[in-house]
Amino acid sequence: MSVVFALLFAFLPAFVVAKVCNVRQFGAKGDGATKDTIAIQAAIDSCARSGGGTVRLEGGSFLSAPIVLRDHITLEVAAGAVLLGSPDHADYHAKTEFRSPGLQSLISATGASDVAITGGGTIDGNGESWWTEARQYKDAGILGSEHTRPRLVVFDHCRHVRVEGVTLQNSPMWQLVPYNSDDVTIRNIRVLAPEKSPNTDAIDPFSSSNVVIDHVFADVGDDDIAIKSGAINSPGGDLQSKNIRISNVDFRHGHGLSIGSEIAGGAQDISVEHAHFSATDNGIRIKSNRDRGNDVSDIHFNDIQMEDVKTALIISEYYPSVLPSGEVAAAPVTRLTPHFHDISITNMTATATKSAGAIAGLPEAPIQAVTLRNVSIQAPQGLTIGYARVTAEHLEIQAGSGPAVTQLSGASLLTR
Repeated sequence: MSVVFALLFAFLPAFVVAKVCNVRQFGAKGDGATKDTIAIQAAIDSCARSGGGTVRLEGGSFLSAPIVLRDHITLEVAAGAVLLGSPDHADYHAKTEFRSPGLQSLISATGASDVAITGGGTIDGNGESWWTEARQYKDAGILGSEHTRPRLVVFDHCRHVRVEGVTLQNSPMWQLVPYNSDDVTIRNIRVLAPEKSPNTDAIDPFSSSNVVIDHVFADVGDDDIAIKSGAINSPGGDLQSKNIRISNVDFRHGHGLSIGSEIAGGAQDISVEHAHFSATDNGIRIKSNRDRGNDVSDIHFNDIQMEDVKTALIISEYYPSVLPSGEVAAAPVTRLTPHFHDISITNMTATATKSAGAIAGLPEAPIQAVTLRNVSIQAPQGLTIGYARVTAEHLEIQAGSGPAVTQLSGASLLTR
């Protein structure tokens, strides 16, 4: 009998962690008009003081300014419920984010472990007013960090992160960002924003490792996924983005799947399987330049279908351009020189409305060891290669006009 009681007591911490804190019990109204920020944060903090648990939003629209998650907290937005970002810009306080000036995101966690966002509900950033403001600044030629916008969800230096089942939408800026985080699972979510909404990237793993992105539907105004690891002209010290597994993703509109352009920490060991692109600006895009690069390698794509994308494939070290204008002289190799190598694309079919794409390296850092295997692209213009070593096996490019493949200076194309 004593052994039985010992076993029961051994499992008690698990029951303590399973505490549920319903935000209505802390005063939340869920009427879409009253700000429920204080009640939601009180529920989070109460659960955290008890060792963790689930903070539940259900049966309403909960208007909120930014909230902060803690260790061992699961924010559950139940089916039919909405966490709606406050429309008051003053609610989003200035902060340093990603080593740059920024604004507090609607949901954040910093240095937290075992943290999750789940449920069948919706987290809505209410971003329309922010997009309008951003367009006005852009039209006036005003740029700069003083006109930044909040993200929707940011996990900063967190471990054991899970986002599952929810819909994220209408963020003022990037929607879901694991930053310097480890062991991140993003599964069975939808990420939405209008096609012309500025900078509404769906998922941006940033200097993060051991990331799984699986069964994601994204229809946004910028990159559907963008893997980053360091800013333009970074002073150094950026972590790599590495061991990232992306599978079963479906992208409608947006700028496609990107690695870069801000990749000053490097990116290694990335795989993408079973990806579908429809009407995106780009399909696969690996991009950098002399002011933001590092080692980008061991990148593998398999089972990729694209329909009516503008450009199917871009691997370029000239971002924001794709190709250089004329001959380019070699520059000194620096800490921020991009080095792209060991990249494979297998079993890909694409129809493009503009171009098959380009593989274009710098003369001082040619792209090495690109393999295209069982790749078929139909496009008005063919594929351009420059300062890159490419091996092709069963490559078929049907160009509406001009050559299927154009080789510029420094190009090497080995066909099998």
